[in-house]
Amino acid sequence: MPDWAIWLVVAAILAGGEVLTLGLFLGPLALAAVLAALVALAGASLPLELGAFVAGSIASLAIVRPIAKRHMHTPARVRSGAAALIGQRAVVLERVDADHGMVKIGGEVWTARPYDEDHVLEAGARVEVMKIDGATALVSE
Repeated sequence: MPDWAIWLVVAAILAGGEVLTLGLFLGPLALAAVLAALVALAGASLPLELGAFVAGSIASLAIVRPIAKRHMHTPARVRSGAAALIGQRAVVLERVDADHGMVKIGGEVWTARPYDEDHVLEAGARVEVMKIDGATALVSE
């Protein structure tokens, strides 16, 4: 079997190990094995292939791993649109009861109902947005 094929098998095994462990260690080594395979494909000797693997390992662990770790610590999803309004504070503009009402949320006027249908919220009250139902904010004190 040619050297480049052996390096590709090593890269596949390392990549598979990364998928199973998610330790962000075997993946950069798999990239280095691909680099060694390219060097072997170019016709270089075994010491050059090993040198490429070692250099590629050091470089990918020093560069790729910190970037990947940073991305793993970012929030998975950032709420946007109406979902971003949940938990926001609002001011009651018109009395809010089970039938109607108006609140101001972050500069926008929304129709509103109380989250608990038995409550009545008077104008001027500060409330929290509990849920968005269509174009209506369900609010509570």
